Amino acid sequence: MLKIFQLSAILEGISYLLLFSFSMPLKYWANITEPNVYIGYVHGFLFIAYMILALVFSMERKIAPKKIVMLVLASLLPFGTFYLDEKYLKPLAIS
Repeated sequence: MLKIFQLSAILEGISYLLLFSFSMPLKYWANITEPNVYIGYVHGFLFIAYMILALVFSMERKIAPKKIVMLVLASLLPFGTFYLDEKYLKPLAIS
């Protein structure tokens, strides 16, 4: 479950960055909306998958409510899921 959750965190983070650094500027500065639609759909799917996996992962590992809040907040901040993976998830994989 840890590996799947790590993968979802990384993919969600990448889609979030693509949305804000690539497709949103195209939409608002160049009036090109198509990439925003597709990247938005992918990001939406990955965000929902990340949230579901965060819930399943936290129930499986019996994670404290404060850390569950951290899992949710990581998905809302740019680079948050990368930080979460490096700081909290990779050490779990080693131990």
